[in-house]
Amino acid sequence: MTGEDLVGAGAALEQGVFTLRAVSPVADAKLVHGWMNDPEVAAFWELAQPEERIAAYLREQVGSAHSTPYIGCVDGTPMSYWEVYRADLDPLRHHYPARTRDVGLHLLVGPSAYRGRGLGAALLRAVSDWLLRTDPYAERVVAEPDVRNERSVRVFERAGFRLVRQIDLPTKRAVLMVRERAA
Repeated sequence: MTGEDLVGAGAALEQGVFTLRAVSPVADAKLVHGWMNDPEVAAFWELAQPEERIAAYLREQVGSAHSTPYIGCVDGTPMSYWEVYRADLDPLRHHYPARTRDVGLHLLVGPSAYRGRGLGAALLRAVSDWLLRTDPYAERVVAEPDVRNERSVRVFERAGFRLVRQIDLPTKRAVLMVRERAA
């Protein structure tokens, strides 16, 4: 998944034009470090680490065979971090009935000014639409937010994901959320 379609064209939202760009571990470490160390984000991502550790984490993501990290921007301003991954190749596949080509999605909205404005649902809908449009073999997008993160679960539901069930993962109790390709 290269992101070229969404990166090149962008998605027009009420809040501005949303684009995704590839993460640069060197250039983006400080930015993502700040977001990961925000107490509201840290409570669920559990990556409140020094900048060097965040840079190493980003390098791991960039080097992954099945995950691609992105920075989301509204009108050119970085405001979110995304991980798009092949859920059927990820350890997550052991915790739910995975299908071939399931796409997994992680999202964090960085600056607090972008939270609580209805933007998350619009972004999730735009990105999941793009993922299903650009991968004709993917039938659905899955996510597993922390069960305690009720706000995130509501945002996924507003974006068209349905709550399937709770699942126990090694580091959290999660809610399996699924958005199917429209018939």
